Amino acid sequence: MPNSRRNFLQSAAGVAASTSMSAARSAAASLPKVKLGAFEVTRLIIGSNPFYGYSHFNRLYDRHMSEWYTQERVLEVLRACEAGGINTWQLSCNPRAISDLRRYLAEGGRMNWLTLADGELGDYPEKMLPELVKLKPMAIVHHGGRTDMRFAKGEMHVVQDYLKRVRDAGVMVGLSTHNPAVIDYVEGRGWDVDFYMTCFYRVSRTAEDARKMLGEAPLPLGEIYLEKDPERMSKMIRQTRKTCFAFKILAAGRSIDTPQQVEQAFRFAFEHIKPQDCVIVGMYPRYKDEVSENIALTLKHGSA
Repeated sequence: MPNSRRNFLQSAAGVAASTSMSAARSAAASLPKVKLGAFEVTRLIIGSNPFYGYSHFNRLYDRHMSEWYTQERVLEVLRACEAGGINTWQLSCNPRAISDLRRYLAEGGRMNWLTLADGELGDYPEKMLPELVKLKPMAIVHHGGRTDMRFAKGEMHVVQDYLKRVRDAGVMVGLSTHNPAVIDYVEGRGWDVDFYMTCFYRVSRTAEDARKMLGEAPLPLGEIYLEKDPERMSKMIRQTRKTCFAFKILAAGRSIDTPQQVEQAFRFAFEHIKPQDCVIVGMYPRYKDEVSENIALTLKHGSA
């Protein structure tokens, strides 16, 4: 029994290293890139929700992810992504993520990076904006959940004020949302935004919003992922001329039961966004080499 446990732990510890080697073998094929401002961005961007236990399932799965993802494993996966050709990392603005970022940069990490943040409501209040800028982000993006909350309350002026502070700091400006109506609102008012982060599923939908769509049908427990949500968001993505980074294309792990289901999600995403757009995918290579798989699917479906 002790030997089996030791073998299991050794196996788990070696996942990131084996992922790195496997991804490096994929590096001969160059991932497609898009131009955004002064940057070239691969159409596949590594997300960070699994790194920090944001599973969008439950607290036990949150803990499952965050306990496995030590800083060493985060860095190993980032290096694997870099070796495989991914050149951009999207992270959340929390103390642990910033600590990982600082170490990644100190050890020679070369990927572009962008972060979600949002003024006084975030873990990093407004006074942290100058500190973020010192780390030279590609962009700072207003957090999607906060955006949707402000939109629902009729407080979009607060979001706009924060985006203006980002622009004044000399950094590219992004706006994240889970609600296509937010983009329609911003586009109609000509906001100064460089790009959008666009969730394929409207996970910020309130129970009241859901009942308007579903009538008297019983509501699902937890976050609501509706089959037609990706069509609604991708329609808005195609309507805007601005670059969009589509995220949750795998429905936060709800569309990964078979290789065919994963491939279908990637195919749908790339067929329904613009050629100048990208996808953000979180990766949890604890049981299989998700890095290489996602790179291969992007090469197959995102290169047209």
